[in-house]
Amino acid sequence: QVAAASGHTVVLVDQSDEILKKSTKGIEESLKRVTKKKFADKPEAGAEFIEKTLKNLTTSTDAASVVHSTDLVIEAIVENMEVKNELFKRLDKFAPEHTIFASNTSSLQVTNMANSTTRQDRFGGLHFFNPVPMMKLVEVIRTPMTSQKTFESLMDFSKAVGKSPVSCKDTPGFIVNRLLVPYMMEAVRLFERGDASKEDIDVAMKLGAGYPMGPFELLDYVGLDTSKYIIDGWHSLEPNNPLFAPSPLLNKLVAEKKLGKKTGEGFYKYK
Repeated sequence: QVAAASGHTVVLVDQSDEILKKSTKGIEESLKRVTKKKFADKPEAGAEFIEKTLKNLTTSTDAASVVHSTDLVIEAIVENMEVKNELFKRLDKFAPEHTIFASNTSSLQVTNMANSTTRQDRFGGLHFFNPVPMMKLVEVIRTPMTSQKTFESLMDFSKAVGKSPVSCKDTPGFIVNRLLVPYMMEAVRLFERGDASKEDIDVAMKLGAGYPMGPFELLDYVGLDTSKYIIDGWHSLEPNNPLFAPSPLLNKLVAEKKLGKKTGEGFYKYK
């Protein structure tokens, strides 16, 4: 959406036409919300903006067949290294030499993905934040092999889609999640020790630190399974780092399929 709205020609690829129809409809709804604010007093200009944006967008279920005419591939599939590497390896065979590959991963090693291709110097991370149309931040990740030219192109693209890029080396969690995940885990440990209730911890961080959500609300929003997956991955990389230690309570909730908002119950219950 943000790429198409800023004048880029975009091909959205997914596994089925059904998913793509749903995605396109979602983008259209999202654009309507944007235009309500942006073109409040000019509805005609708003309608034109939506039409123009959607014209920049086509869909496909076959990534290999459309990659030959792209300058940038942004992958945003399941957070599984093997699946990602398989996709990159396949697209590497069909993409032109100049095409840059980027991953939207939030917690996996970008270097590992780059090594599954023959374009290590034209590979980086572009980590967008949810919800992407609203959030201004993009983390631009440099691996040890990313060329200066590629890095500058990724920074320029981020600015061209109206975002504020920050740069980080390929380190677990990059900047935001490297600080955010251990903070959420520390909140769980505080609660596990019985030092404070989860409700009081959430209120304290909202009113004392100005955070829009408390750590337990945020964990439920992100998904407890996702949070566990990230911390388990980091723990296996650095088993002696106390910040990455697993949490018995988090593991118990995930085992009970209490994964947060999406299942109706996590640390809190949802109707």
